[in-house]
Amino acid sequence: MDNLRDILASNLRNNRRKLGISQPKLAELANLSHHYVSMIELSKKFPTPEVLEKLAKALGIPSHELFSVPSSPENAVNKLHNDVLISIKQAVNDAVKEAIDDQFKGNRIVVNKKKK
Repeated sequence: MDNLRDILASNLRNNRRKLGISQPKLAELANLSHHYVSMIELSKKFPTPEVLEKLAKALGIPSHELFSVPSSPENAVNKLHNDVLISIKQAVNDAVKEAIDDQFKGNRIVVNKKKK
């Protein structure tokens, strides 16, 4: 990852996931469009300094952290470890939400009755 857009995209996505918020929620917090936030995370757009400040504020981090790069192999391994943990947490949260949604479809509660 040697491209500034890619560094920003990765850091934006990772910081957003650490907070456990979606792209639409981040966009709302930063007063931006969901599409624009998505394009930044895909390295398709590069925001203005004002937008960078909005994003950093919404994430609760200093704006320079959006461009941080691990400086040693140990830091890179730690970052990878954290990224994997964040991805696992997000996958588990999504699976639990989907399971709950399936149980309560149409506001109808499905109860498993025990047989006596």
